[in-house]
Amino acid sequence: MRTKWSMKSNRLTKRLAVLSMSALMVATLAACGDSSTPPTAEEAGKYEVTPGDPFSAYKDEITVTMGRVTTANPKLPAGDTYENNAYTRLVKDTFNAQITDQFEANGEDYSRQVSLAIASGELPDMMRVDSKDELKELVDNDLIEDLTSIYDQYATDNIKQMYDSYDGRALDNATIDGRLMGLPATSLDSAPTMVWVRQDWLDLLGIQLDADGDGALSLDEVEQTALEFLKRDPGQSGSPVGIPFVNTMNTTDYNGSAYTMLGVASTEGAFPQYWMNGEDGKIVYGSTTEETKKMLGTMADWFKNGIIDPQFGTRTFDDITALYANGQSGIAFGPWHIPDWGLISAKQMDKNAKFSAYTLEDTNGKVNVAHANPSNQFIVVRKGYEHPELAVKIVNLFYDKLANDKDAASTMPEAAKYQETGVDGSTRPFNIEVNSATSLLDDYSDVVRGIKGEISLDEVRTTESKNNIGSIKTYLSDMDTDDVTAWSKYHSRINGVGLIDKLTQENKFVWMTPAFSGTTPSMKQTWANLTKLEQESFIKIVTGSEPLDYFDTFVSNWKKQGGDQVIQEIEDEIASKK
Repeated sequence: MRTKWSMKSNRLTKRLAVLSMSALMVATLAACGDSSTPPTAEEAGKYEVTPGDPFSAYKDEITVTMGRVTTANPKLPAGDTYENNAYTRLVKDTFNAQITDQFEANGEDYSRQVSLAIASGELPDMMRVDSKDELKELVDNDLIEDLTSIYDQYATDNIKQMYDSYDGRALDNATIDGRLMGLPATSLDSAPTMVWVRQDWLDLLGIQLDADGDGALSLDEVEQTALEFLKRDPGQSGSPVGIPFVNTMNTTDYNGSAYTMLGVASTEGAFPQYWMNGEDGKIVYGSTTEETKKMLGTMADWFKNGIIDPQFGTRTFDDITALYANGQSGIAFGPWHIPDWGLISAKQMDKNAKFSAYTLEDTNGKVNVAHANPSNQFIVVRKGYEHPELAVKIVNLFYDKLANDKDAASTMPEAAKYQETGVDGSTRPFNIEVNSATSLLDDYSDVVRGIKGEISLDEVRTTESKNNIGSIKTYLSDMDTDDVTAWSKYHSRINGVGLIDKLTQENKFVWMTPAFSGTTPSMKQTWANLTKLEQESFIKIVTGSEPLDYFDTFVSNWKKQGGDQVIQEIEDEIASKK
């Protein structure tokens, strides 16, 4: 069922576009008035070859400036850049639209660039914002286009079905005052956090894990394996390290569960950084519960016994990845896709590296997991940009046409080659994911049946799955292959997603649905300090600089320093929607 929103009239007066291709185009836009209403066929016909078509090219070349989120991209072919690569060239060939990057950055540097653009009002034509607060700020300052009618007219049926599969959670998250103000990324339920263990080390040391074959381990099994790896140094590094963890638990980032304590928390039924309904119906912050306290107690014991990396609290993502590459650690907590971008470094340094995927179960033999919060990543379009529909067209091109064209190797050979060789998806114009809610297991089914020959490649739904079948077959034919793409696709899809499929079919998951996601008014002033308080308190407890009972002090301080106010605002917001 398609998400509905109230069609309130836009109270914001539209500014006339100044980046026109011709005086006639300016006149046409002025006549359009409210740009939340798509142009008529006659108006669009002045610049589109086929007005209103989801893949229509422009008669004359147009330009679009972008803010681009970059990341480490070792497989990007020599000479290609974020601004000029197979994907940006596909946009030029398909739409006659030339992409120019106004800025490129990663992590906090990108956030600063976005903040500067908002503060100055000098926005690129399109960019990604990474919080609902930023989206609201752009709307409040009348800086971005209303995409409501444009989305309705230009989005393909497949794209609409993908968004609708989230029962409103995705589009509603990008909707303000009844208007769609950005194109949201989607957040798949990629639970659970997995425990990835070096299988070649287990074999070398004669350790058998998961004797019952259910894919789930106890904390004790993980603990004993870590101790054996430390004592016997199967990586022959000379400086083995226990299990490395980062010092944060970001539950909204796509890679958020990588190297975090969330897997340990799940064994206690704890959900740090999630907003939940308490037993009394009141809102509870997951990081302040007794279950989280128990998790920290386990972590403190592990740290004391050397099971946790002694540099816990200071390691970055890159530092931790280097530990696996150097053969210093053989146990990693992370999501199903971590072999594609993290653990692959171990294979690159050691051709014998192999990992098995497990998850952690509680004392009842169940796996506690949380439904993903809606993504807080949005593609926005600068107010006054002449071609706001191009944003929807780009989404159509990459997340529908390229993803689903079974003949992409012929129709879009350069882009198809990128997919085949595993060039990071951040190279696409929009560094987001747009998938249906069931796509992960749907794709897994296609891959498994394709490998077995139960369906032909023409019957496989997506180009990515088609490529994955080829890669995984390469790996299965020679598990000692130097093809790191084949290695990573086998590990992430067969071992990783395969475990999720198994646990789903065996009904091992106990799901928690978050009660709230997003921000409240007081969070703007208090949340950074509250997050810092949480992070520092957890580090102190785990490393033993404070006793476990210090957790109660943390909770008290958290409430006094703004937590209680945030909870009240959340309860008020929920009540207002009933």
